[in-house]
Amino acid sequence: MSDFNGYAVFFFPNALEALGDAIKPYLQDSPGGPHILCRDIDVGGALTQLTLEGRTTDGRNLDLELMFPTSMVRMIVSARTDPAFGFGPRTAMTPAAPQEPLVDDDVPGPAHLHAPRRPTRGKAAKQPAKPPAKKTAARKSPAKKAPAKKGPAKNAKKAAGKKR
Repeated sequence: MSDFNGYAVFFFPNALEALGDAIKPYLQDSPGGPHILCRDIDVGGALTQLTLEGRTTDGRNLDLELMFPTSMVRMIVSARTDPAFGFGPRTAMTPAAPQEPLVDDDVPGPAHLHAPRRPTRGKAAKQPAKPPAKKTAARKSPAKKAPAKKGPAKNAKKAAGKKR
C-alpha cells in the first residue's frame, strides 16, 4: 500500500454524469465506485474544494484545486496509513510514574495576588507579619423617589369629558 494520507471522495452517479468528461482525468476506479483521492478537503460552504497533488509534463510538483457543488458528494472516506488509526489490537502502554506536583512559594500565584509579600531574609523576615487592615465601606441610605406628577395629557382628557 502506498503512503497516502488524505481523503477519497465518492460522487453520486448523476453528479458524475453532470460533470461529464471534465472530471474523468481525476477519477480512480475501485470496488466502491469511481472516486477522487485528495490531500485536503474543505466542505464549509456551497462548494466543496479538493486539493490534489499532481505533476506537470516536465516532472514538477503541482497543487490542483477542484471545486464543485457539495450536493454532488456521496461519501468522504479518510485514507490514512498511520498504523495506530482504526480499531484493532493494540499493545498496552506502561503508565508514567506519578510525580509530585511542584509547589514554589517564591513564585506568585493566585494566593499571592492579594496578600502582601513577606521578606525571606534579614531583620524583616524575623518580625511577625502584620494582618492586613480591614476596609470599612460607607453605608449609603436608599434614595427616596419623588412623587410622580400628572401630565397635562391626563388633565386634558378630564376637561374634554366634562364638556360633553
